[in-house]
Amino acid sequence: MSEENEQVEDRKGAAVKFPPPLIFLLLIFLGFGLHRLIPLPMGLPDSVQWLGYVFCLLAIAVPLQVNGVFNRVGTAIEPWKPTNSLVTDGLYRWSRNPIYTAFCLFNIGVGVAGNNLWVTLSFIPGAVLVYLIAIAKEENYLQQKFGEEYLAYKRSVRRWI
Repeated sequence: MSEENEQVEDRKGAAVKFPPPLIFLLLIFLGFGLHRLIPLPMGLPDSVQWLGYVFCLLAIAVPLQVNGVFNRVGTAIEPWKPTNSLVTDGLYRWSRNPIYTAFCLFNIGVGVAGNNLWVTLSFIPGAVLVYLIAIAKEENYLQQKFGEEYLAYKRSVRRWI
């Protein structure tokens, strides 16, 4: 491995120091805490709240599907491990960050199921924080590692959905 490749690998390894799922989980707890202090129900009837559970199940299914794609191409799904190849199959055809999008969907689902607007809206600061903590660094890493191939992919596929 050349010195330049080692530097790129090191930068990716340093990209995520705080696990992104933890950001969303902490925001869910914060949302429930805020709801206890300042209740902010969404006013959803019980007949609609089941959709929140569906959102949660979909959000859990996404990383499982993506993991299969990563295994198939032989690269690591963990953001702190080196990437061997650029993944553009599966859900990556529609989103450059399907797992982070699923984390947002999970928070929305928990909020809808719990009729809690604080938790539902927690995906917004979650998306901003995960962009600042992980996505921006991951995109820089992928651009350095894959160059024009990644830039072409970036031009053709949205960041979120």
